[in-house]
Amino acid sequence: MTELRISEVARSFGLKPSAIRYYEQIGILPPALRSSGQRRYDASILRRLAVIQRAQQTGFTLDEIRELFFGFQPGTSPPKRWQTMTRRKLSELDELSKQIETMKQLLTRLASCQCDALDECGKKILANKCAR
Repeated sequence: MTELRISEVARSFGLKPSAIRYYEQIGILPPALRSSGQRRYDASILRRLAVIQRAQQTGFTLDEIRELFFGFQPGTSPPKRWQTMTRRKLSELDELSKQIETMKQLLTRLASCQCDALDECGKKILANKCAR
């Protein structure tokens, strides 16, 4: 069995070794074996990191990634885990898209502001006449 040093694992994923240690600390990576005081990993760590990296690329937080690994009943299949997590994330993204669209509309209105002072803007906003 080939053991990998933390620097080798980190380099494989473009990470700093501190990120690997942090992932261990928060529980999304299992603790490394120690040999002469150095962390040593077997190849399974690469598969776990591949899942972590893909989940991060698709917007999952570290807490959500922990849930992906540990937040389901034992024996829950990976497809079921991904489907559950994906439905929730897509719903969040839909809500975020609505918020972004509202922000864009408000910014477009603000870009055409004709007020002479910010106090005037505030007065118009309160009166629901400008940028709302």
